[in-house]
Formats: sequence, C-alpha cells, structure tokens
Amino acid sequence: MRLTIEGARVIDPASQFDQITDLHIAAGHIVGIGEAPEGFSANQRIDARGLIASPGLVDLNVSLREPGRTRKGTIDSETRAAAAGGVTSLCSLPDTLPVLDTPAVAELILDRAEQAGQVRVFPFGALTRGLDGEHLSELVALRDVGCVAFTQGLASMKSNRILRRALEYAAGFDLPVVFMPQDPDIAEGGSAHEGATAARMGLVGIPETAETVALARDLLLVEQTGVQAHFSGLTSARAMDMLADAQARGLRVSADVAMYQLLLCDEDLEGFSSLLHVQPPLRSKQDRHALRQAVQSGVVQAIASHHQPHEQEAKRVPFAASAPGISSVEILLPLALTLVADGLLELPALLSRLTCGPAAALNLPAGSISLHGRADITLFDPVAASLIGHNWLSKGANCPFIGKGAPCKVTHTISNGKLVYQA
Repeated sequence: MRLTIEGARVIDPASQFDQITDLHIAAGHIVGIGEAPEGFSANQRIDARGLIASPGLVDLNVSLREPGRTRKGTIDSETRAAAAGGVTSLCSLPDTLPVLDTPAVAELILDRAEQAGQVRVFPFGALTRGLDGEHLSELVALRDVGCVAFTQGLASMKSNRILRRALEYAAGFDLPVVFMPQDPDIAEGGSAHEGATAARMGLVGIPETAETVALARDLLLVEQTGVQAHFSGLTSARAMDMLADAQARGLRVSADVAMYQLLLCDEDLEGFSSLLHVQPPLRSKQDRHALRQAVQSGVVQAIASHHQPHEQEAKRVPFAASAPGISSVEILLPLALTLVADGLLELPALLSRLTCGPAAALNLPAGSISLHGRADITLFDPVAASLIGHNWLSKGANCPFIGKGAPCKVTHTISNGKLVYQA
C-alpha cells in the first residue's frame, strides 16, 4: 500500500514535532513528511484536515486471554479492539492457559498475532514457571523468542529470597521486570478500597498498605540488584511519593497507571456494579488526585488500559464474587482525551504518556513518527464526540463506560503501513 495522509496536524512527542503537514507511506514505512519523495504515487489518500496524526499508541498492560481463555477473548478479537482504540503496539500478560513460561507458548501467541494482522504484540513472559513463585522460568530463552519483559502479575513469590535471586538473574542479562505490587496476605479476601465506602457497603477492604508494603520491598530489592523495573497499575498517593523518591535516588524505575484509575474512585462503587470490580481496587478521591498529579509531572510516564475482558457470566454475580477487570483497550484514547478536556495535560503531553513514554519504559521500538521509521499512526478527531460501545469489538463487554460519551473519535489506525481500523 502507498498511502498519503493529507493535511493532518502531526504531533510526535518524541521529537516535539507539531505541525500541519502530509505523511507519505510505502512498504510499511514513512517515506515522506511534507513533500512526497520523487517518484512516489499514492494509491490511497486520506483527507485528514481537522484530524490529529499521532504515533500509534503503546499499551503496556493488556490481557489477550488466548491461549486457554477464549470465552473471554481471543488474540484476533482483542487486537482488533486495540486497533479501534488507536493502539498499534501492546504488551500482553502471561496469565494464559498454559501460562506463558516457555518459548512454545510465546511463539504461539506471536504467530497468532501475526495471523490476525492487526497490531504488534510484545509478550511479557512469566517470571516463574506457571507463575508458581518458586521455580524460575527460562528467561533468556523467552527473551530470544520475543518476550520483552517478565512479570508475576498479581501472583506472589514464595519468599523474598526467591524474588531476590530472580531479580539478580534478570539484572545479569539486562531483562526488565514488571511489578504489580500487592501483598497477598494484607489484600486477602478484599474486593474494594478499605475506607468509608467499603464499610458502608459491607465489602471487605484492601488497605493501601497492601500496595505500599509490597512496593517498599520491591524498591529495596531493585536498588540492591540493579534490575530495570517497571511498576504497572499503581493506585495510591503514598505509592506515588515512594516512586518519586526512588527516581530521585537514581533507580531504574518507571511506572504506568490504569486509565480508569484516573477517572473513577471508590465512591463510584455505591451502586454495587460488578463492572467496577477491579484489582487492585479503585481507591479514594485523594489517591486519584495524586495519580493525576503524578501523570502530569511525569513521575508516571505511561497510561495503560489494563484491559481485562470477561464473558457476561463472570460479572453477573454479586460484586465481591465477580471476576475483577474492565474491558478498556478499545477506548484508551477516547478516555485519555478527557484529561485534556479537564485541563490536566496539554495534548502533546498526553500523547507522550500514550506513545513514547511507555515505549521508553520498556525499550520498545515504537511510539514515534520519523522519516523512514515504521508507519504506526493513529488519526483522531479531537472535537468529534463519540458514543462508547457503538460497534464494540472486544469479546468482553464488561465496561462501565459503555453508553457514555467521549470527547474524541479515533478515525483511522495504521499499523505497519496497513489501514487496520477505519471508523
């Protein structure tokens, strides 16, 4: 495909490029910015006047569900949903069946993502075999077949000694480790943030110390081992202070927050909607404010969807018994633009948290628009309101935002020079 995007406002936060111009694409790459190269002839043109052209979004936390959990989602369905949300590169979690702890499972996921032909998938490998927290996975072999980082997710380690050894091993091969800190003993049995709302609703609470105790341990071990660490889905104000302090001391740490944590808080649980049951839980208004300030200041350099699709039955039960998670990759950009509407971030700064920021956190070859670079581009209308849920593509419809309005509309998503989504 030879494609010309005409008259878009092109914003590339990585290079601070921001101007109205044309983009010319051939063989999966950007071959011209402004003037077309000599001899170039487009066989498709997109009139992008009034639209924003940004680098394709990079989402650091997506559950694709396949293999093994295809009632909830498939690689095909969830990568199509990602493209609809403006995402062209995503990191998939290892919580599949079987767990992504061998090269064979990693290759299966990558092969099926290539067959789907939508967006790039960068798999996270399991830090331990079967996420058992005891026996280290074949980390180097997993890296060699395409795993970009390693994580336990919310699964705990059997001991701090084993975690330390795992981090030492990862540091020795410069393998990034992704932490989702939550102490299982402190959080056990909980389904909501410990506070006035949970007490009033009769829900077992999860205190912020479930996060901060685990985070304190993790930061100390990161400092001791020198491993590159990324903290995914932090939720509390105290965690933001601890992260900022670690960065000030020179630790190799980055972080993302879930998009929905920037919009919702525990007070939204009053209706007992299981669609709002997430882990870690929605926290207080004060915590939400601290997360937004950390995103604004750059202490948190990435916003992720934390996409967790579920079948309807998983949510048609009482709140505490429901499966936690929100299906949200499809609306990552529309939800994120509310932060611009709220005056929290300027548009280029927001796009940085969705593109080059997450890419830099895990050294991913993505998140920028450059001459001769890979053509991963998202086009969106920043003033056209959209209705969330119209033409929903994810297999999981467990989303509390369905039926609500959003302040922008993704119009086209281009991945590797191919038009993979058009509104």
